[in-house]
Amino acid sequence: MIVFTVRKSENQYRGFSFEGHAGYAEAGNDIVCAAVSVLALNTANSIEAFTDDFFRQELSEDGGFLKMDFPDGVSEASSLLMDSLVLGIQGIQADYGEEYITLTFEEV
Repeated sequence: MIVFTVRKSENQYRGFSFEGHAGYAEAGNDIVCAAVSVLALNTANSIEAFTDDFFRQELSEDGGFLKMDFPDGVSEASSLLMDSLVLGIQGIQADYGEEYITLTFEEV
């Protein structure tokens, strides 16, 4: 199962992380893992390319872990990108179920 966590402080994004593998299908054919990875990596790449926001990122080589932190908060543009990420993760969870992915929000 993928555990996807969004961290916020006073309604402002402070970061996100995911870890694990969905187990929906065999490695290399798991569309749930692929969808989550694409959404998260595209969000990270978009924040880097389209904003000046500072972030820290940790990534595992096997693709089963990504953590992104915004120690200084986020701009309006990054907030919109994060809203889009959350919407996408919620859609995957609704379509495939909580047995493959859970989304939690953490106040930090």
